Amino acid sequence: MRGWISVDRRFFVPSQEFEPAYMALFRSGELHQRAEQAVQQLADCHVCPRDCGVNRLEDRKAACRSGRYAVVASAFPHFGEEDCLRGWRGSGTIFFSWCNLRCVFCQNFDVSQEGEGQVVSPDELAAMMLSLQAAGCHNINFVTPEHVVPQVLEALVIAVEHGLRLPLVYNTSAYDSLESLRLLDGVVDIYMPDFKFWDSRLSLRYLRAKDYPEVARRVIKEMHRQVGALKFDEFGLAKRGVLVRHLVMPGFLDETRRILTFLAEEVSPDTYVNIMDQYYPAGRVSDRQYPEMNRHLTSEEHVEALRIAREVGLWRLDERAPRRPWLVWAPAT
Repeated sequence: MRGWISVDRRFFVPSQEFEPAYMALFRSGELHQRAEQAVQQLADCHVCPRDCGVNRLEDRKAACRSGRYAVVASAFPHFGEEDCLRGWRGSGTIFFSWCNLRCVFCQNFDVSQEGEGQVVSPDELAAMMLSLQAAGCHNINFVTPEHVVPQVLEALVIAVEHGLRLPLVYNTSAYDSLESLRLLDGVVDIYMPDFKFWDSRLSLRYLRAKDYPEVARRVIKEMHRQVGALKFDEFGLAKRGVLVRHLVMPGFLDETRRILTFLAEEVSPDTYVNIMDQYYPAGRVSDRQYPEMNRHLTSEEHVEALRIAREVGLWRLDERAPRRPWLVWAPAT
């Protein structure tokens, strides 16, 4: 049975008219040029705001602990993402190992801070993208790519040459450099930053990056400049735009208010936001370390976060509907 959804025409892209952004750059030859430029920048690495300046072309490593090639923990069709990404065939997630942040509460600590995964060549990374496309995934979802933008672009050229045609999701902590985002302008279809903390003191304590809030504000504005508000096709699948995630932290609703106010007033009230309630103690959080965060988020806190979002003017809030298939139906096959 073919289904349908009610779509605001301002945020609608017919599926038959959609083409991934990178195709125009590929046809002009610019995608290849950007990939070459990005790889050369690894010789004096400023791929992320850490600005380590090490020569990663010689496989030297610093803050992100990644050298010449990316490390991948897993690649699979993911059905746990937002409905507009997972659809009915999954989001084609590629989880990169290591991270340029040190979130003490990270729920993927073994991947982000212990480096679980395998080093992959550009050909191998391209093959992962093509395999996910062959599996029927709706998009290619790069998870924690902030420190491997050159490697992603290098592999993307190969993947497109061999038939990749899926939209790209850039799934980031929002600790990105503007230089990396400039390389991605016209390449990425969907930016998905997670804005974690507003206060620099809290960011230093919990993320080990005092400048995180400033960086996040800057790059989210740039992402919105590039792709605008999130748009969907007739089946409710995200095609292009910004989807902001905010993981609500226990006891930090003041941070939530500041972040959501920024999105409404300085980005756009049309910003599509997923206000997440998935926080639980993980990583280094315990009664001995960071005891103030050693509890689950309460339902009352999450409800209050949603109320704040509406109060400050945000109205496009993500809602999960696993048992309401009429919101996103598969086309007839």
